[in-house]
Amino acid sequence: MSRLANKFAQLKIEGRKALIPFITAGDPYPAFTVPLMHDLVAAGADIIELGVPFSDPMADGPVIQRASERALAQHTGLRKVLSMAAEFRKTDQDTPIVLMGYLNPIEMLGYEAFANAAQRADVDGVLTVDLPPEEAKNCVELLRERGIDQIFLLAPNSDAERIRKMDAVGSGYLYYVSLKGVTGAGHLNIEDVAQKLNLIRANTNLPIGVGFGVKDAASAKAIAGVADGVVIGSALINKIEENLHDPEQAKKEIVALLQSLRQAMDS
Repeated sequence: MSRLANKFAQLKIEGRKALIPFITAGDPYPAFTVPLMHDLVAAGADIIELGVPFSDPMADGPVIQRASERALAQHTGLRKVLSMAAEFRKTDQDTPIVLMGYLNPIEMLGYEAFANAAQRADVDGVLTVDLPPEEAKNCVELLRERGIDQIFLLAPNSDAERIRKMDAVGSGYLYYVSLKGVTGAGHLNIEDVAQKLNLIRANTNLPIGVGFGVKDAASAKAIAGVADGVVIGSALINKIEENLHDPEQAKKEIVALLQSLRQAMDS
């Protein structure tokens, strides 16, 4: 059983939901990332989505776009992100790491070389925003052979056929994008999310994480009531952007926010 499958199974037994923070690797500087990952776990994170900086992050709103720009200015590429994952793994053997990013850096490295490097770094999952299931066979097989889950995004307009396609090739969990548009935008409608999750669950047995609209404890608690996992990204990265002059203060505020989400989700 993979770390991701084991984590969701463990949480189900405990009657809890997965808290999944997203951060951009290398933001605001590379040495900040691994200590922050450990702090996220201490604050209650169950799974970490580690963003791979990319120059054209089309699904990301302005907050995460700027985080990618800051990380790229510090020369944080895919190889460096993998080295961060490996460094984290030296002292944390339990928390699943999911690399989240775009196809271009993987294609530049080569699918097989990437799969081998991800295995060496002990990465658990890969979420490639712009890789549709119809074109994922090669990448999925290479990752699966190495015990790594390929995770897919579901949109609000994904129908039953689309869900079944992603279920057939995906593993680990499905990531439901709760809003049309980019990360950090819009306002969550929990009733709409719940209705969509009913359709998704009718067509997959995979756990479902929900993101793109979680901003605070209240929204996290509401999503935890209907989903298997709650993903939060832009609200955390905002803390870094607001404290570029004082990254340690950013870390304190991120930890405090995540702790408030954990408490609300478990209450």
